[in-house]
Amino acid sequence: MAKEKVVALCADDFGLSYGVSLGILEAVAAGRLTGVSAIVTGPHWPAMGRELARRAPDIDIGLHLNFTLGAPLGPMPKFAPQGIFPPIAQVIRLAVRGKLPIAEIEAEIDRQLNHFEAVIDKAPDHLDGHQHVHVLRPIRDIIFDALSKRGLVGEIWLRDVSDTMRRILSRRSQISKALSIRALAKGFAKEARQRGFDVNDGFSGFSDFDPAQDYALNFQRYLSSLGSRHLIMCHPGYVDEELKQLDPVTVTRAQELEFFLSPKFIEQLENNRTLLARISQV
Repeated sequence: MAKEKVVALCADDFGLSYGVSLGILEAVAAGRLTGVSAIVTGPHWPAMGRELARRAPDIDIGLHLNFTLGAPLGPMPKFAPQGIFPPIAQVIRLAVRGKLPIAEIEAEIDRQLNHFEAVIDKAPDHLDGHQHVHVLRPIRDIIFDALSKRGLVGEIWLRDVSDTMRRILSRRSQISKALSIRALAKGFAKEARQRGFDVNDGFSGFSDFDPAQDYALNFQRYLSSLGSRHLIMCHPGYVDEELKQLDPVTVTRAQELEFFLSPKFIEQLENNRTLLARISQV
């Protein structure tokens, strides 16, 4: 008989809108998630964050570090001169050229960590980034230093968004995107471990967010070629007018939520002899 496999399943973008947050809370209540990553820069964070802490005592609650959506928590005159974060393509260009304003990035990371802790009443269980911004240099180094200063070495795990070439190719799912992110994240896991931080081993969940795609089929691919501490990201939620104004990813969030709340999701896990667990339990 095949050995049971274990994966962690984390929903991103909690706090992005009321509908997204409500959908994630519903998935948490149904026992469908092992982790949630929260954006704390929006207006829903304090109230929805307290609700998440109340309803999710047995899952990982992490900070979804944000530098590409909406407004920062404090002034960033060089990075966000109009009070709005730049798009991810611009952030990557600045990072590659060594043009990121380090002091402003440092201050905003501290603000987001403080805002998370003020609501959840503890440090994040894990940290990752909206649009994977946390793996960019020098942002990753600033994160390592900030967490170390807070005494969180060995207390928090970091998301490695890369995977081996063999696993990526064998999944046959969003190969180009997975390889591009792998390149940006080169060295991240090794450096994190050298600094004393735990990371996942194996990562999937990349999507083109096409409503015409069968998410159940995509998820089947996410469950293949697993790492030893595999993490799958997802983006469930309800669609509301606020979300439509903030983010182009809408319809597929509802499709993902419907799948996770359905018997089909449980059947798929059972058919693949796969269990859900927090990264700290894998």
